[in-house]
Amino acid sequence: MDARLPKEVEDARIAIFVKGTHTGETLNPVMKDLMALKRPNAISFSKKNTIHPFDSTTTSISSLEFWANKNDASLFLIGQTTKKRPNGLTFVRMYDNQVLDMMEVGVDSWAGMDSFKTPKSTPGHKPLMHFASELFDTHPRYVQAKSMLLDFFNGEVVDSICLPGLEHVISVSCAPTPASLNNATVNMYPNQHPTPEDISSLPKIHIRTYTTRLLSSGTRIPRIELTPMGPNLDLSLRRHQAADSELLKQAMKRPKLKKTDIEKGLGKKKKNLEVDEMGDLRGRVHVGKQDLNKLQTRKMKGLKGGDSQDEEDGEGNEDKADEDEVDAPRKKRRKTT
Repeated sequence: MDARLPKEVEDARIAIFVKGTHTGETLNPVMKDLMALKRPNAISFSKKNTIHPFDSTTTSISSLEFWANKNDASLFLIGQTTKKRPNGLTFVRMYDNQVLDMMEVGVDSWAGMDSFKTPKSTPGHKPLMHFASELFDTHPRYVQAKSMLLDFFNGEVVDSICLPGLEHVISVSCAPTPASLNNATVNMYPNQHPTPEDISSLPKIHIRTYTTRLLSSGTRIPRIELTPMGPNLDLSLRRHQAADSELLKQAMKRPKLKKTDIEKGLGKKKKNLEVDEMGDLRGRVHVGKQDLNKLQTRKMKGLKGGDSQDEEDGEGNEDKADEDEVDAPRKKRRKTT
């Protein structure tokens, strides 16, 4: 139970892959490849489930909350295909075992890992996420998609990573932006200002996955080449449910302690304490000004020069003469008759 308590720096998010009543020949390999990218923080439900997260009349929401609490998971990927919405994937994000927000996308085209006869990345490695469109920072639907994908693939939170540790790159881009979306602004709480939108006008999202190769460049920084690894997905945005404003504030709330202090293990701020690059805790002690001229050092004859040795010999002879003068009066005088 202690591992499930709130933390300043959370562990890697666990995602549960759920198959609906109908998945089809497309969604099964798509979910399999996405699970390969998410491992080892992934759980797959082998049985099919009657789950409809956007239908409030069903018990789907309560089922998601139960699974999240039982498996300590905060992400869901639900695959469901119907005649009205074929090849649909629903991303569900949880907070405190409650549904925070949801996003449904449709798989228009895809290319699996098996179609690329290239080396694959090691499971569990942190990917480099690349978003190549201004819509991911301006349009509310794409801001939500960016946040959802980052939480899904980001893995553990780290301060730094070595260059050979970046084995694969996930590039997310959009189709050409229509003129009507160029002036879109971010609305963090869309529920407060509901506006009708034309889903057909939203550009598709293209996801491409590459492995990296480090080659010599004649300098300290190597030359990097990208090799397609798969999977490649073309997604179209469908239904979505934005996060509730109050629940979102709770999810974004952070404690007063600084994140850097928590990561360094210092807790509350302490004076004259710091952690070096090796992770060792070092302290600084302030003392008064020292006079080095009065510092007593160890005298070693082997380190002295020849002049000093002669002076010592002269001093030794003078000491012997003085001793003779002192001892001379002590001799008894002979009696004279």
